[in-house]
Amino acid sequence: MTGASWTVIIPVKPSAIGKSRLEVSGVDRVALRRAIALDTIAAAAAADDVGRVVIVTDDGGLVIQAIDIPGLRFVSEGDAIGLNEAVAVGAGTAEGMPRAALLGDLPSLRSADLSEALRAAASVDRGVVADEEGTGSTLVTARAGVAWETAFGDDSFARHVELGCTPLQIADASTLRRDVDTLEQLRAAAELGLGRRTAQVLRGAL
Repeated sequence: MTGASWTVIIPVKPSAIGKSRLEVSGVDRVALRRAIALDTIAAAAAADDVGRVVIVTDDGGLVIQAIDIPGLRFVSEGDAIGLNEAVAVGAGTAEGMPRAALLGDLPSLRSADLSEALRAAASVDRGVVADEEGTGSTLVTARAGVAWETAFGDDSFARHVELGCTPLQIADASTLRRDVDTLEQLRAAAELGLGRRTAQVLRGAL
């Protein structure tokens, strides 16, 4: 991190229950989910335009394994029900600052691609980045002073646009677009280049 102003909020479900559709033969499910989240977190923490990363999670194992990633703040989900409430918990720690919600399932994310999107977001009140399929959202932003609201879930890109989010103009091939929920998507992410932790867990299993 280099002192830029964005606070990035990353919600991470406990690895034992997250990503129910992602199965890789011979690979420990919990270890894979945790590695994907950690690679996403590490890329965000290293982005030039990020000043702080807030992780909203009750996964104690992830907290322990993230010890080598500097500058993180961990917040418990508490009584939050669902992804949007968990994100709101994190956003509440950064009132008065520009905030961005980043999903924790981007194992090929490059820091430069995140910074590119955040620079584009600086010129709009609210922004959104569509996933590779064009239906989901991987990043939602709000400038300082703008009320926070997200609509993650099915068809979230269209619902974020309805909330007033401006689609951010970033490259179609940006690694920020390649979220992972299925084995097919994980293979597509591998073609872009997986983060160190995810690659180690997979060790040629794809």
